[in-house]
Amino acid sequence: MKRGVTGRYQSMAGAGEQYKAFVPRPLPPDPPLALDGTLQQALERALLALGRLDSISTLLPAPELFIYSYVRKEAVLSSQIEGTQSSLSDLLLYELEQAPGVPQDDLDLLEVSNYVAALDHGIARLREDFPLSNRLIREIHGVLLARGRGSDKDPGEFRRSQNWIGGTRPSNAAFVPPPHTAVPDCMSGLERFLHADDDGLPLLVRAGLAHVQFETIHPFLDGNGRVGRLLITFLLHHGGALREPLLYLSLYFKQHRSTYYDLLDLVRREGDWEAWLEFFLEGVWKVATAAVDSAQRLEAMFQKDRAKIEAAGRRAGSALRVHAALKERPVRTMRSTVHATRLSLPAVSSAMNLLAQLAIARELTGKRRNRVFAYDRYLAELAEGTELT
Repeated sequence: MKRGVTGRYQSMAGAGEQYKAFVPRPLPPDPPLALDGTLQQALERALLALGRLDSISTLLPAPELFIYSYVRKEAVLSSQIEGTQSSLSDLLLYELEQAPGVPQDDLDLLEVSNYVAALDHGIARLREDFPLSNRLIREIHGVLLARGRGSDKDPGEFRRSQNWIGGTRPSNAAFVPPPHTAVPDCMSGLERFLHADDDGLPLLVRAGLAHVQFETIHPFLDGNGRVGRLLITFLLHHGGALREPLLYLSLYFKQHRSTYYDLLDLVRREGDWEAWLEFFLEGVWKVATAAVDSAQRLEAMFQKDRAKIEAAGRRAGSALRVHAALKERPVRTMRSTVHATRLSLPAVSSAMNLLAQLAIARELTGKRRNRVFAYDRYLAELAEGTELT
């Protein structure tokens, strides 16, 4: 449905030039959404997929293993959208601070690591029954930009100057968000919408609408895209749709980047929220379904590999403990494996050699000392879609 422009353009002047900033109207859309036909079907399909994804946290024998790695996959993807050049294996190596040859001052990896910290902080706060609020959004932003690039862009604070998207200045930008003076009111309106219970909107629809509104307000000087994508997961977790932070749309947005931006612009220009929601709900369905399939493949792989190890006879005991450690962290140094398993270094070395012979683990450095091993097929499954191009 085309409702016309979903806000007003405010004439602005700065640095000797004129431009117009877009101030969105508060949500929900007016006239109300047409939640019927193909959009209703898309919503039902997405809800079913989301329910299956949520069940992963209770059906898998060790869901925390999948969650740990899946969160890091999302951190890599969301940061890649913003231009970082880091892979999942880079991040896992980076988190092993003692790993040989890992540059701890790599700004791309620092940015991805900040994303993991911001996500963990947000989920921890929500589990403390802290409300999903502007205060929490600012906290998350503060963690996201605490170190490295962006640390000079007012972490944890709404912007106090004009920003823009595309172009070299506001007058030639592709889009100019609201002036900084309008940001507090816009964000207060968004906060009210996040907690509204009288508009009849399903939680998934609310998440889709809130994401667009946040991206339109662009309340921070930096990090808006990453916080806006995190907001979807936080809202679904806070609303009870997901017990664990398992839905991440960054891969879908990355694969359909031009469509994503076109639909955001269509909402602002013509008010076609339904077109955006069909796209968003298809993404939820695809991503949730893929995550469930991935978790099931990983569990089957773990069981098959365990059976291979058990067939090794007397050497199986230590190897199974090392295998369990690699399930927790699919990239490990010898030292971290010793710490995780409480085995001696010779026992870990022998077990790793057995896992390498069984084509379960692979040594990454080619060195005799300070060796690093990866659970190869596990890492390949997780890394799908994060490859640098």
